[in-house]
Amino acid sequence: MTDHALRLLRQDRRLAELAAFPFDFDLDRAAHGHVEEVRLASGGPLETVAGDDTGGTFFVCADGSVLYADSEGAAGIIGSSVDETLELVIGLPGWRGYTRLSPDDGEEKILACVAETEDEIRECYGIDEERAKLRAALGFPKRSPVELVGRLRAALLRTEPDFVLLNADEGCAYDRIGPAGPPLWDQVLAAGRADLARLREGDRAVWREAAEDPVRRRITLRAAQFDRAEGDLELLRHLLRHETQSSMTDELRLAAVLVGLRGDTGDLPLLLQARETDFDTACGLSDMPEPGASADELQQWARALDKSMFGPDPSDEPVSTWTDLARDQGMTDLARVTLIRELDSIFMDQSRLRRPHTPPTLATAPLSGLARNFEELGDLPPALRAQRLLVRASGVRSAWSWCSRPRWGRCCTEA
Repeated sequence: MTDHALRLLRQDRRLAELAAFPFDFDLDRAAHGHVEEVRLASGGPLETVAGDDTGGTFFVCADGSVLYADSEGAAGIIGSSVDETLELVIGLPGWRGYTRLSPDDGEEKILACVAETEDEIRECYGIDEERAKLRAALGFPKRSPVELVGRLRAALLRTEPDFVLLNADEGCAYDRIGPAGPPLWDQVLAAGRADLARLREGDRAVWREAAEDPVRRRITLRAAQFDRAEGDLELLRHLLRHETQSSMTDELRLAAVLVGLRGDTGDLPLLLQARETDFDTACGLSDMPEPGASADELQQWARALDKSMFGPDPSDEPVSTWTDLARDQGMTDLARVTLIRELDSIFMDQSRLRRPHTPPTLATAPLSGLARNFEELGDLPPALRAQRLLVRASGVRSAWSWCSRPRWGRCCTEA
């Protein structure tokens, strides 16, 4: 991660002009800044080093990574250093059209895409001699388009959560450039899946450690929710006993459901004991079958609760399930970015707050939940955004003020 090539461009006007045209990495445009004030959601510094003729801007982040932001409200990391970014824009002058490509697409498809784009460029101006001259002056090796596409994709996948760009005034997130990466739940469940695998191996030390740690216990139960192996009943009983220490949680209800689904009436005393832990658990599990219930009654109860609250698909879970678990694991930036995008989504489609069976009324719980989550993260600007929307929702019965400005991946100014 160096800026050797950047120093050469700054020292040699001829090379800087060649980088600006035809490769659209223009140092002079840095003085004009971006089209609007921006900041990173993570709070890190940004240095503007260049721009392009579409209004896009190249920023250098604290670790040297280069974040590219276009003028339409999308951004992404495109290199681990300025040198790597310059290799990209020189080697692939049509790189903006390749952000969805992957090495998995195969060499033939990648080379065909690059050839088509560069043939179109050559109809307007030359790039081959200019590319060879600039590469030689900057000391860059000749790399294949396939390798450069692979580098670009790897860089773009590093954008979230550390390099998400926000509009500085409104706090709305820029859209992603390129691939979205793994879903939040996949990242949150990784530790729980690992613990679940070790529990299945029967290591009693792991049984004790995972069960006694409230966060590990919750995540392991969530992992078990989506990986329902037949041989898990004993470890589920173990986790259920320990989850009562946290009183009435969604995970306690989940543990009871996963045990109840087996239909073993021998588990009724354990389930009833969990229900009678305290007043909150007695209320939260009040519909649990009573002593003497049949296996069918136990399974019917568990299936109904599973269908209404849980299920086997992690994408069906509310976003708050995953942001809470991410925060509890110390994935603060991941939780923050997800919550910001959720708030942006509600702002841009406020019909999401309409109650399905009573359209004139609005459900404000999502906004109050977002405001609370931001406050718990110590992130006050988006908390205030959520609270302002909450005030609007509480005061408007039948309609919302819809956004009139074109959506560029950001919200409109909230008056």
